[in-house]
Amino acid sequence: MVLVEPEIPANTGNIGRTCVICGARLHLVAPRFDLSDKAVKRAGLAYWQSLDLACYPSWEAFLEKNPQAARALSSSGNSPADAGGGAPAVHLLTKAGARVFSEARYHENDYLVFGKESTGLDRELLAAHPELCERIPSRHDEVLANADEWHRAHARQHPELKRDICGNFVDPRAGEVVSLNLSNAAAIVLYEALRQLGYPGLR
Repeated sequence: MVLVEPEIPANTGNIGRTCVICGARLHLVAPRFDLSDKAVKRAGLAYWQSLDLACYPSWEAFLEKNPQAARALSSSGNSPADAGGGAPAVHLLTKAGARVFSEARYHENDYLVFGKESTGLDRELLAAHPELCERIPSRHDEVLANADEWHRAHARQHPELKRDICGNFVDPRAGEVVSLNLSNAAAIVLYEALRQLGYPGLR
């Protein structure tokens, strides 16, 4: 589990507790708070001391210390995350992802990457690797699913319809996108990965 610039200590504490229970490592990239923050420890409770935790001052430092993640990103255009072979892959979780997270194939030691609560992952990172971008479906997905077809039919009459960072057509009149709390989103994706990997008790 990789959290890039997390901003809310309690979310990180909750995710840390989930990682301990599942045996997952938590990578924290440039957290926007002091890890001694009471909210982190309070949410992590007694689990925090058992957490497999790695911290990095920047995204570049994370990639340097995790060459498998760097290789997965550098070859992403030729080798999607679910291409097979069992090599660790990078999954970029974002509301803009064209693919649903449960459609991905997970391998041992994959990296599940989440951005900060306020703005998510860096737009340049998402634009450079749209095939690695995945989302958790929501009720808003019906609007997104119909947007591409709608655009083809109405492009000349409605030039305001734009593509988002991952290339999806989005109608700006379609209302707001509702997203999950970071700790809930992380748990949902982590448990799907564990389910696919045969974690005991998950079917």
